Amino acid sequence: MPDTPSTPVTHTDPAGPADLVGCRNATVLGAGVIGTSWAALFLAHGLRVTVTDPRPDAEEQVLAGLEGIVPTLAALGLPTDGLTDRLRFEPDLAAAVADADLVQENGPERLGVKQEIWRTVEEAVPAHALFATSTSGVPATAIAEALERPERLVVGHPFNPPHLVPLVEVVPGERTSPETVERACALYAALGKKPQVLRKEVPGFVANRLQSALFREAVHLVAEGVVTEAELDAIVTDSIGMRWAVAGPFRTFHLGGGPGGLPHFLTHLGTQMAAGWPHLGRPVLDEPTVALLTRQAQDAFGGESVAELADRRDRAQIALMNALGEDRDRGEAA
Repeated sequence: MPDTPSTPVTHTDPAGPADLVGCRNATVLGAGVIGTSWAALFLAHGLRVTVTDPRPDAEEQVLAGLEGIVPTLAALGLPTDGLTDRLRFEPDLAAAVADADLVQENGPERLGVKQEIWRTVEEAVPAHALFATSTSGVPATAIAEALERPERLVVGHPFNPPHLVPLVEVVPGERTSPETVERACALYAALGKKPQVLRKEVPGFVANRLQSALFREAVHLVAEGVVTEAELDAIVTDSIGMRWAVAGPFRTFHLGGGPGGLPHFLTHLGTQMAAGWPHLGRPVLDEPTVALLTRQAQDAFGGESVAELADRRDRAQIALMNALGEDRDRGEAA
């Protein structure tokens, strides 16, 4: 982050920020896709947001990104009028966090860079501020080695895009305090998210590990010529994708066990399933495989731009969330 001070770009704040469980001012570190999405969510919930990024085009990129996100926020029932009224851009990191109640970091996935960022943040931020990193792979324990108060830092890993997909994996480090975890969960819940605390640090956390495991087998099946990419996608969305949107793998197999539930399933069907595990694929993303996947992606998805595909996906996602909302909440409470 640059040390050279510059004049921050500030939009007016006529109404003042909201107060979400003690948070009024959020600083977003990093103006990429994830950072812009977090900023949109924070702004839609009435927080005052400062975005900091050393790139000279950060303001332009964020404002363009927010414009594209507005329809999704509106579809989610969130207010969008005057969305940027509480938005401020400040390239100097220390100045950007000077009044922050929450710091949500979305920097490069390099330990040294993150440690340098958080070292600067800790020196400049108010003593009460919550420290959250969006990292998808660097453990909080390692990042917090740079801090005088490592108990303040927790992973708040969203499932992209944060303004839409509910999950946030809250992953404490070895020295993260229970109070920090509690505060992070309360804040994310107030933002309409579904925080899930992981009981231990593991590489890739949980959602990405599950996604990676399925994708590995998907690549294997396509590379072996069993199905095409388009055919595999159809199989997933017409079967387990639809099923898992309603009930996760364990609840699904609990139901699959009939009156005896999961114990019956594990006894009578689980061993047969486990016998097939050694035969699952172990593909390599070598040049021929990448060329095959690239060619099939062009055939399957090349007729529409990525932006058009993403817009259609987001509209379908919102419709699904709305349709499942009440039943899903009831199921989680059971």
